[in-house]
Amino acid sequence: MSPRFGRHPPAGQPTIAMPQILARIVLLGLVGVLAISIGVVAAKRYPRALDLNVEMRDDQFVPDRLTFQKDARYRLHMENRGKDTHEFTAPVFFASADIENPGVLNRERSEVVVQPGQAVDLTLTPRRAGSFDLRCADHDWDGMIGSITVQ
Repeated sequence: MSPRFGRHPPAGQPTIAMPQILARIVLLGLVGVLAISIGVVAAKRYPRALDLNVEMRDDQFVPDRLTFQKDARYRLHMENRGKDTHEFTAPVFFASADIENPGVLNRERSEVVVQPGQAVDLTLTPRRAGSFDLRCADHDWDGMIGSITVQ
């Protein structure tokens, strides 16, 4: 018999027994099943976020009426197209939602400050149905107000 296909490997090469090969195949299969399971759980917990865009112009939100679905995950994209700094102030709404990136909010977790020409994304999941006030803390006196509805 040829040394390559014989019962004994060439000198210096390790021998792998059939039970070891089967154990490795089973282990790889279990690792694959575990990876798929983790992916499924992550997809259920963190589904793809729905996009909701809001422009902040000088003294108005566009749109000024926002509607969210309870327990749906959103990426709220706020873009300041005005010349002034604007705030997306909605303290009760933010308090009733799960916020994934709270560092975007101010210290009190009541608003997002957006500088002129800047865009900020906030990822959140509203947890309570209801109506909530929206305003720009610096320009609400000039009509920069809106509303948020969670259905």
